[in-house]
Amino acid sequence: MTTRVIIVDDQAMVRAGFAALLAAQSDIDVVGDAPDGVQGVELSRRTHPDVVLMDVRMPEMDGLEAARQLLTPPPGVTHRPKVLMLTTFDVDDYVYEALRAGASGFLLKDAPPADLISAVRVVAAGEALLAPSVTRRLIADFARQRPAPRKKDRASLRLNGLTPRETEVLELIARGLSNQEIAEALILAEQTVKTHIGRVLAKLELRDRAQAVIFAYESGLVAPGSGN
Repeated sequence: MTTRVIIVDDQAMVRAGFAALLAAQSDIDVVGDAPDGVQGVELSRRTHPDVVLMDVRMPEMDGLEAARQLLTPPPGVTHRPKVLMLTTFDVDDYVYEALRAGASGFLLKDAPPADLISAVRVVAAGEALLAPSVTRRLIADFARQRPAPRKKDRASLRLNGLTPRETEVLELIARGLSNQEIAEALILAEQTVKTHIGRVLAKLELRDRAQAVIFAYESGLVAPGSGN
């Protein structure tokens, strides 16, 4: 199955370079690109991509607001693509908010070409791009810098709906463990772990692992910076 992708970035060379790299893959189809958030949202609504590569800083509308509009569409708009934020170290300040808005992860613009290709495939498959240890540290930092006490109270109440095993699984997701690592830690079959994760996401009304990580921090289940 082919993954449909659009690229939203204000630098023409970045768009062209990423498009050429991704279009060379037999399982990826680049269906368009846009130079700013406004045009990116319009393009996404028109072409219905599976994945949107979204730059953070752009004119007219930045990537964060564009991601919010795509992931929380107005009534009557049903298409919700996966959003992969493109960033550099000097704009990491935006990453946490992007994940809270529903983005499936982020990728540094200077990442190796193979990482970009892999990231698109991972996000298209419904996974969150949160495995690297640097990402876990960044998310912990953002959670520490942006406490949300009222949200924490509501999130803590929602935790009560999970079984003890599901709570364990959520904690390990938040610490950045893969399905295989969770299975080894809890002495479970990997398929059983996948089942638990599906139930956690359904009960907490979360769309993917990225939101599960944010929820775990905001609920107080995982203390920022611990275990990383």
